[in-house]
Amino acid sequence: MKRIAVLTSGGDAPGMNAAIRAVVRTGIGRGMEVYGVEQGYSGLIAGNMRLLGARDVSGIIQTGGTMLGSARSLEFKTEDGRLRALRELNRRDIGGLVVIGGNGSQTGAHALSQLGFPVVGVASTIDNDLYGSDMTIGVDTALNIALEAIDRLKITASSHQRAFMLEVMGRDCGYLALMSGIAGGAEAIVIPERELTPEQVASEIRTAYERGKLHAMIVVAEGAKNNMDELEAFFKVHKERLGFEIRITRLGHVQRGGMPGAFDRLLATRLGAAATRCLAEGQHNVLVGLKQGDIMTTPLVEVVTNKKQLDLSLFDLVADLSR
Repeated sequence: MKRIAVLTSGGDAPGMNAAIRAVVRTGIGRGMEVYGVEQGYSGLIAGNMRLLGARDVSGIIQTGGTMLGSARSLEFKTEDGRLRALRELNRRDIGGLVVIGGNGSQTGAHALSQLGFPVVGVASTIDNDLYGSDMTIGVDTALNIALEAIDRLKITASSHQRAFMLEVMGRDCGYLALMSGIAGGAEAIVIPERELTPEQVASEIRTAYERGKLHAMIVVAEGAKNNMDELEAFFKVHKERLGFEIRITRLGHVQRGGMPGAFDRLLATRLGAAATRCLAEGQHNVLVGLKQGDIMTTPLVEVVTNKKQLDLSLFDLVADLSR
């Protein structure tokens, strides 16, 4: 294979640039030409791609986001859109594609592979909800940003004897909320996989107050059934019996825009290099991810047909640790 392409798709994640850099430089090291596709699948359909050299990816390993850009593409979900993308790849004699992204991106990668084109996915999403990888690119950085927010909020919460409710990202997966909540010493964590009613959350906060705590912290996953708006409305009605005054913080996209930490830079570099190696050695239509500390591959068909499960045994720690 003499010519490959790389694209980033879906939500940006800290470490994507490190993965792009690894694909480009390891590809060049194997005698390949590497094309960068701009704006994800939309750019692939439009033919927006350019040849990348080693110097084109200099100085990007420490930056967040993606130098290639990303975009949602409804057109790529259609057969006509995928055929147009395939024609653009064939027109440039590109023999393989690396797709860096999460669930939606790898669903697109699988669809393209079904047309007979060699594709390798790279596990990248801060949600950590992608089957086939224990940790995905961007998770560690996003988790540490959430943890820093919790630590900062607890300082002011203690000063004013308040409770803070922090919403973190994660779509329909509670990984970021659960892990940051445990690491940050939250009194209550609300996630889609283990719902707490507003009354149960209120009870935890009241109990913390009665035990003499100077503050309380509630971490809420954005995809939880009892979301921030519902919890806030409930607490306003029942504020007299909570003990603490409640303050609301939505962390939002701050989590995605961080400078990647060491773990994400290393993980992205390993996964990007592995993706190039897979294409060079004829291993196609797989996702490269981290499993039990090793870089391993999972067939894309398994990735798109299975749901990654959250370890809920960790959720049971919350009540004991918040005493």
